[in-house]
Amino acid sequence: MSRVAVVGAGIAGVVCARALADAGHQVRIYEKSRGTGGRMATRRGDAGTFDHGAQYFTARDPRFQSLIRHLETKGVLAPYRGRIAQWSAGVLKPVADREPRYVGLPGMPALCRALAEGVEIVHEQQVAAVEQLQGRWSVLGAAGRDDGYDALVLAVPAVQALPLSVVVPGIAARVAQGRHHPCWALLVKFAAPLPVDFDAAFIEGAHLGWIMRDSSKPGREPGERWVLHATADWSRENLELDAGAVAPLLIEALRVVVPAVPPVIEARAHRWRYALSPGLGVGSLFDRDARFGACGDWCADGRVEGAWLSGVDLAAKLLPAL
Repeated sequence: MSRVAVVGAGIAGVVCARALADAGHQVRIYEKSRGTGGRMATRRGDAGTFDHGAQYFTARDPRFQSLIRHLETKGVLAPYRGRIAQWSAGVLKPVADREPRYVGLPGMPALCRALAEGVEIVHEQQVAAVEQLQGRWSVLGAAGRDDGYDALVLAVPAVQALPLSVVVPGIAARVAQGRHHPCWALLVKFAAPLPVDFDAAFIEGAHLGWIMRDSSKPGREPGERWVLHATADWSRENLELDAGAVAPLLIEALRVVVPAVPPVIEARAHRWRYALSPGLGVGSLFDRDARFGACGDWCADGRVEGAWLSGVDLAAKLLPAL
């Protein structure tokens, strides 16, 4: 049995850890936040719950489809059947594709939590550095030094993985090519229903890329709660604004799409510095001699499924080396 450290409890990290643990290895995940799921995140507050990161996910790979069917029977996931539209230059059209979309129950982190069941996760532990000495890896964080790992996995955004990966130059060179686009998200509760004939919409223009009625998802409490995602360009230009200043700007952007916006009960903005990624199309990165790898949506194609496939890919490369 080998010991493996995984940095990051998003979907890529937990699925990689799950595969290693199922093969009999001892795995510990280090996660800087309080929760599991990364950008598959749900925020709770006085206004209710909001899935403010990933809004849904699709499944094209037969292995991922099989997992989804299994987790549906367990009540972890459910299909999303809301009305989806596309808005462009004032013209609203229904989205024609029939690709199934899925959400977690009761929130988006449910998928990661199910995959991580039984795997040790150390939350609120920021990893500052990693070191390898005589073939064994050490993890250094605010809580001190943790030694004796046979392998190490980085499952965080490329920008965060880069300073940790410099110990393996070949991996670091590829990590440096990874990209993420920022996204400002607005979590808003209205006093009355938004006067629209859709539950979610892709937006072209108006500084918005996506809007969605959170309560249109199965398993959610009722209420007029919406999540608005700004475009990557607008988010980049306004990345350092205070969250309080972002909220009214995105409400005004919404008025371009929906002129009769009801009164706002509560609006909170959340900044995702590392949101959607164009992906490198490489599956995962791995150095067999160092037993060191990196995975995530930025390695694959930027989708939730891409992150899952990246974690699966890295586990398949790592297992024969343990």
